[in-house]
Amino acid sequence: MRILIIDDEPNIRRTLRLTLEAGGHGVDDVETATGAIELASLSPYDVALVDLRLGNESGLDLLETLLAQSPRLAAVIMTAHASIDTAVEAMRRGAFDYLPKPFTPAQVRAVIERVARVRGLRDRVADLEEQVRSEVPEADLRGLDPKMHSVLALARRVAASEAPVLIRGENGTGKGVLSRAVHAWSRRASGPFITVSCPSLSAELLESDLFGHVRGAFTGAVRDAAGKVAVAEGGTLFLDEIGDLPPALQPKLLRFLQSKKYERVGETKTRVADVRLIAATNRDLEAAVTTGQFREDLLYRLNVVEVTLPPLRARTDILDLAEHLLSHFARQTGRVLTGFTTEARDAITRHPWPGNLRELRNAIERVAILAEDPVVGLSDLPERIATRRIAVGSPVQVGGAVSLEELEIEHIRRILATALSREDAARTLGIDPSTLYRKRKQFGL
Repeated sequence: MRILIIDDEPNIRRTLRLTLEAGGHGVDDVETATGAIELASLSPYDVALVDLRLGNESGLDLLETLLAQSPRLAAVIMTAHASIDTAVEAMRRGAFDYLPKPFTPAQVRAVIERVARVRGLRDRVADLEEQVRSEVPEADLRGLDPKMHSVLALARRVAASEAPVLIRGENGTGKGVLSRAVHAWSRRASGPFITVSCPSLSAELLESDLFGHVRGAFTGAVRDAAGKVAVAEGGTLFLDEIGDLPPALQPKLLRFLQSKKYERVGETKTRVADVRLIAATNRDLEAAVTTGQFREDLLYRLNVVEVTLPPLRARTDILDLAEHLLSHFARQTGRVLTGFTTEARDAITRHPWPGNLRELRNAIERVAILAEDPVVGLSDLPERIATRRIAVGSPVQVGGAVSLEELEIEHIRRILATALSREDAARTLGIDPSTLYRKRKQFGL
């Protein structure tokens, strides 16, 4: 691990350095809080050994600053003035452990081993969570479709690089799942995978969420906060729906992509982060560039490698996916479900699946709960699938044989296709942007 020693006594720094380097760790040491903050801002550390008293400075205050700057840091307080109150206060402020002076090399090694053990357990939990995600097919990337084979082959190749990746595709095609897969296949797999949803917050809050802020930067900023860029240190930052990134934030993201440098809101200090960026969009970014909604230089910087997921209606393995999902949910619910009738298979094949894999998953989960017989029939499918739906792109006639939901879906789809932005579309529809966001997720638009 990379370890930072912060102590104003040269003999202690030297002894600790010898002990830790003998264990194969990379070690830096510094005698002041200012020097520690500067070093930590330039390069990430796994562990910081912090003296409680650094001349006239407080190690506890430094502890809070370091943890705000590097949330994954394991900070260990060292002091010759050991007391229960001090230990409790150190833990309350986020210390990993407490080391009373004088200590032996064996005690130091024991603390570092505990850090390594806890980090190993956290990584193991992350691995198990990834396994659970792969077993619960939110948007299954497997299948027999040749297009998907090509997409996954490209994704595996690009995973080995550090290049930014732009994943394109309609809602529900599995962009988020593919981004996690790229992370899992990369050298950063043991690091964090952090998601930022670009349409979910205002420009001001999104900047704080992304880059962090300092106390007093805005109303409600009562303490320093590390943004998701800092939390993603050593791992991957996934920007979902990058096409909805506010214009004011785009130059700041471009700068971060180019130099890995950024500033927190309300702060002039420049920070550096070791983060790989993956972005996803369902929008035509080239059209957004033409209308001035998206920066052309940012698009080029994001689009080093482009991966496009096909919509479900364009895939040849819909029935294979449906049967795989049926088997999964049958096991989950304890039901005996063996397949679909010919009529049900025809309806599944005929349906345009505007919500893509997400809609398929939800439909089959409903079937697994409500189907009365082991073989799923036409009547067990949701009505919108069991009855012939409007073909994608076909005209919708008011007063025709279509449901209100179908009319709403098609109307929202057409407004989104012509609007300059999501906010513009919401104004045209007469609803709040948050309501439009929910409807897009609901209908897979």
